[in-house]
Amino acid sequence: MQAGDRAGGGQVFRAVAAEVAAAQGRSTGAAPAVLDVGGGSGAWAVPLARLGCAVTVVDHSPNALAALQRRAREAGVAELVTAVQGDVDALAEVVPSGGADLVLGHGLLEVVDDAVAAVRALAAASRPGGAVSVLVTGRLAAVLARTIAGRLAEARALLLDPEGRLGDRDGVRRRLDAGPLRTLLADAGLEVELLQGDGVLESWVPGSVRDDGPATAGLVTELEALGAGEPGLLAVAPRLHALARRPAG
Repeated sequence: MQAGDRAGGGQVFRAVAAEVAAAQGRSTGAAPAVLDVGGGSGAWAVPLARLGCAVTVVDHSPNALAALQRRAREAGVAELVTAVQGDVDALAEVVPSGGADLVLGHGLLEVVDDAVAAVRALAAASRPGGAVSVLVTGRLAAVLARTIAGRLAEARALLLDPEGRLGDRDGVRRRLDAGPLRTLLADAGLEVELLQGDGVLESWVPGSVRDDGPATAGLVTELEALGAGEPGLLAVAPRLHALARRPAG
């Protein structure tokens, strides 16, 4: 369940790393507890373990979890990464409720049957005062991309379907806009502190321009940082990232 994940850089990782740093500042020496639900082979878990987090990855795929453990060993952080086979719809059965400083649900809400129940499970797994980070596929970006590619029937279908799907054969169960994502989190009792786009400008840069050297790469990174929080660009972001907090009291 790692669609769209690019841990190790970018605005999303910086926001998550800042939350980890804040948790480290609040702790009495214990490693921040991170729960990565649907974390697959560790695209986020291993970089966070490198930051000093104790990361538990819950995923339904034994093959993905085996790859996670290999990846953690190769990175020298195996002692900080725990693999647990399970699903978000039975999360409380495999991990303690209210125990995580940070809960990740990246590339998760697009594929679960019940997004409302999934967000509530993520919220319940976080400790009071802890944070939940979700990364989801944006609906309007998918419409725009298909329009640019000349796939007009698909663009029309995405616009007309309430959940931004291409029908029953679509491997994605829903694509979200910023408003519905904010509502999902708020209805689970979470307070949204950050809502930003991921790939708002970077994803539209032609490959020929990307390969134009370090100076151009730096400019693309700067543009992405400037555009991530722009409301107009957020609406057409390929991915939407939210960081929300469980109230402390």
